[in-house]
Amino acid sequence: MTADLSQIVKAYDVRGVVPDQWDETLAELFGAAFVRVTRADAIVIGHDMRPSSPGLSNAFARGAARLGADVTLIGLCSTDQLYFASGSLGLPGAMFTASHNPAQYNGIKMCRAGAAPVGQDTGLTEIRELTERWSETGAPEAAATPGTITERDTLTDYADHLRSLVDLTAIRPLKVVVDAGNGMGGHTVPTVLGGLPLDVVPMYFELDGTFPNHEANPLDPKNIVDLQARVLAEGADLGLAFDGDADRCFVVDERGEPVPPSAITALVAARELAKHPGGTIIHNLITSWSVPEVVREHGGEPVRTRVGHSFIKEEMAKSGAIFGGEHSAHYYFKDFWNADTGMLAALHVLAALGGQDGTLSDLVSAYDRYAASGEINSTVADQTASTTKVRAAYENGDVVLDELDGLTVTAEDWWFNLRASNTEPLLRLNVEARDAATMAKVRDEVLALVRATD
Repeated sequence: MTADLSQIVKAYDVRGVVPDQWDETLAELFGAAFVRVTRADAIVIGHDMRPSSPGLSNAFARGAARLGADVTLIGLCSTDQLYFASGSLGLPGAMFTASHNPAQYNGIKMCRAGAAPVGQDTGLTEIRELTERWSETGAPEAAATPGTITERDTLTDYADHLRSLVDLTAIRPLKVVVDAGNGMGGHTVPTVLGGLPLDVVPMYFELDGTFPNHEANPLDPKNIVDLQARVLAEGADLGLAFDGDADRCFVVDERGEPVPPSAITALVAARELAKHPGGTIIHNLITSWSVPEVVREHGGEPVRTRVGHSFIKEEMAKSGAIFGGEHSAHYYFKDFWNADTGMLAALHVLAALGGQDGTLSDLVSAYDRYAASGEINSTVADQTASTTKVRAAYENGDVVLDELDGLTVTAEDWWFNLRASNTEPLLRLNVEARDAATMAKVRDEVLALVRATD
């Protein structure tokens, strides 16, 4: 197969349409390239519920074994379950998933031993180059002794590890609705939450990579409508929604209202700081002001980073941070090899709610302090020109400008960040203010500048 791998090898992973953009032949070459670049003599592989995932992951395994690496197949798993296997077994790993993308997509998330990320600057470029070369010249010469391929079930060990980090045995009984979106949450949630004082109401737990009920992307409000309605109908204490590979978790309170991921970041940060006084907490630059405030109030040290898991994980390792959170509901834990796990964040929320008598909305009110716009996308002809125009409009005001990631403008009562998409002709705007009226005013001013046609 001839393919333009620049279209499918992204900054942090491989992702594209199967079989139009990549197939099992390329997957086998990716497996060989992964072993060559990581110099691994053993690796672990998992996959999600997409129809193409078993074939692609088995092909990757054949390519890895061809170059002499022993392969452990853990089969159906969430992405954070693959990270668990990589961390606990001390092996590089590959997860076959396209997360929240539509059914025709699939991809590979790769990591080194201990769940350390593989991205463009940490091996993915070399993996792409080898795969491209071999797709033209043929597969590399096999090792004198091929590797073995064996199967192993890690689900129980994964659940036990998570439950060892958050004690839920003494919480008051809670009723929780869980929307797995036909994704891998339907595989992991029964084992992780089973036997706890929880009345779990399952929604869309059937593993189905065609996503017959809704997209497995809870970041889009239309995909949590069913969960919101069910929480109200059941009189539940809260709702949880997982994305397709179940590495992100979104929370809905007892009123059916979404809880901002920044509020979850602040809540979990406070709990982690209680265990690790004075610890460092990572947050990206478009999480709420409330996150660094809560961290300081609980004696911690907040560190602000760019958006993206590779930056977060790099800073986690460098600073020894105990926890990190992003606006997109990725939550990173030192106790989980600095990797992201929505399931562990969910356990923290359940423990915090079940450890007191109030509602979730009351509990998170202490962590949800400001009015936020959410992320607003605008299609623009020239990202740089539009950003320059916005900068010119604000740079002489009583504000602070920085360009850590896009353009951030901060005033006494508000801030906004304007970032360019890496893959589409879009600018992404996030605004936060001390009150809703100010937020709306700033939001509308910036959008008018961005969307104006000269």
